[in-house]
Amino acid sequence: MDTIPPTLAQEVSQLEADLCYALADPTRILLLYALDETPRNVTELTQALNLTQPTTSRHLKILRERGLVRANRQGVVIQYELSDRRLIQALDLLRSVLRDRITYRANLMEEIDA
Repeated sequence: MDTIPPTLAQEVSQLEADLCYALADPTRILLLYALDETPRNVTELTQALNLTQPTTSRHLKILRERGLVRANRQGVVIQYELSDRRLIQALDLLRSVLRDRITYRANLMEEIDA
């Protein structure tokens, strides 16, 4: 089996870290889920998530820079959409893992209380 050159491994690890950084904020996760429903502009996202326009724009910038969303200009309005639907599948998988961990901890607490 060939080994991965250190520079390539570092580059891939950095890309993973950038992706994780984009997903490390709950607001950005909510934005991704909102965009999974339908493409939206900043105003629609601010209303749907009860955020301010500057906050929404700042988070969208991070998601855009990491390639998680695309911005499409339609006249004077910019519509945002997911760049890859698999992001939602990955987030759903993480939620499933979290749900299992919560259940496990709840069962431990029940055993302790018994």
